[in-house]
Amino acid sequence: MKLKEMAYAGLFAAITAVMAQISIPLPFTPVPITFQVLAVCMAGAVLGSKLGALSMLVYDLLGAIGIPVFAGFKGGFSAIVGPSGGYIIAFPVAAFFAGYILERAKGYNKLMSFISMFVGLVLIYLVGMVQLAVVAKMSLLKAFYAGVVPFVPLDIVKVVIAALVVEPLRKSIMSFSNV
Repeated sequence: MKLKEMAYAGLFAAITAVMAQISIPLPFTPVPITFQVLAVCMAGAVLGSKLGALSMLVYDLLGAIGIPVFAGFKGGFSAIVGPSGGYIIAFPVAAFFAGYILERAKGYNKLMSFISMFVGLVLIYLVGMVQLAVVAKMSLLKAFYAGVVPFVPLDIVKVVIAALVVEPLRKSIMSFSNV
């Protein structure tokens, strides 16, 4: 792996940590509204499947060892195994698939960017919802209403925003990489 690639992976892990701190707790669920999803989806779409997944794995590992990178400046293994940990666990998988879909598409465009990142978002919801149900001892339906439904409208907006900026950002990074 090239030094530039490691730097980009670290950069997106750091961006995700910053976006996690834009956090709004909700009184009816242990899952806060954050902007992590935006960073996760963009990591895969901009860096590609492997490097995007690596950046989110770095983020997850930093948090797991206790560095306060998760929402509300939380860190530690307890955050990973807690009610909202499934969302965090899904970040590398979501970034991988967002990047993978775009790598298989014929060129970057806004629609394919949106679709790839939407798939990543759905994966985050699925894993997060299942862990929320298990840890909080609730049915999958209740976990769906507590851990998915309230987040869909804003997350769709985040994915639309990401789809609009992914292509120019990727081109900018690629042109910088060739210097």
